[in-house]
Amino acid sequence: MKEENQSELAESSEEDESVIDGEVLTEEHGNAEVADRSESDRPLLPASKTPKDGNQRNWLLYILLPFIFLTVALLGGLRIAAETGEFIFSRPALICLVFATILVVLFFRTGLISIGGWFSESLSTLKNASNAAVMVAIFAGSVQVFNSLIPEQGLAFWVVSFCFLWTLGVSYFSVADASRLVRSTVALFVAAFLTKYFLLANLTSTSSGNWLQRLWDDPTREALTYLLDLPRYASATGYVQFFAVALFLLGLFLIPRSTQE
Repeated sequence: MKEENQSELAESSEEDESVIDGEVLTEEHGNAEVADRSESDRPLLPASKTPKDGNQRNWLLYILLPFIFLTVALLGGLRIAAETGEFIFSRPALICLVFATILVVLFFRTGLISIGGWFSESLSTLKNASNAAVMVAIFAGSVQVFNSLIPEQGLAFWVVSFCFLWTLGVSYFSVADASRLVRSTVALFVAAFLTKYFLLANLTSTSSGNWLQRLWDDPTREALTYLLDLPRYASATGYVQFFAVALFLLGLFLIPRSTQE
């Protein structure tokens, strides 16, 4: 009886081993088929990485942005005479350079522009120099956009300049977010544009002739023009400066925080 039981146990163990061997062989065979199929589906050559994104980024940063801000620098000082229609280029006052410096410092302070992302030892000398040239274009556009929005002379010049100084000073000490800085800058520029090219422009007398004739035709405007010392420009000046301010705000939204990829 013991011999029969031992023989039965031996036969059952042999059957189990055969079954296990069969399953192992089946699994190994299936894995081999999957590996062969994946190798056949794999392309012979690896996919090439096209530098399309890098070229678009460089085109935006080193061509489009300088073009926008240099155009603002050109148009920001352009005025059109009321009587003759001649082009007059108004140089920026010293206060415009001060305001532009504060604005660029605010760009870095709020994180709109990362100084480590624009100027770094990890970047090449050419890239650092190119970034510096872009920053010069941004500064030039900032100077001229203030020149566009601040009245050229008289009492209005001092009032609007004080408003700019107050707003930029408050932003320097209270605004720590780039999005808030952009919103406050847009609101400030829109208010200054409406003040200069809608309110003050409608108070300025643009009629031709001597001062007696202008005083007779429109005494209120002539008196305000004399008292406020407002320059006489054609209405086309407002259209040109609207385009300059809009370009500056567009460039402001396109500035990347960092130039490192």
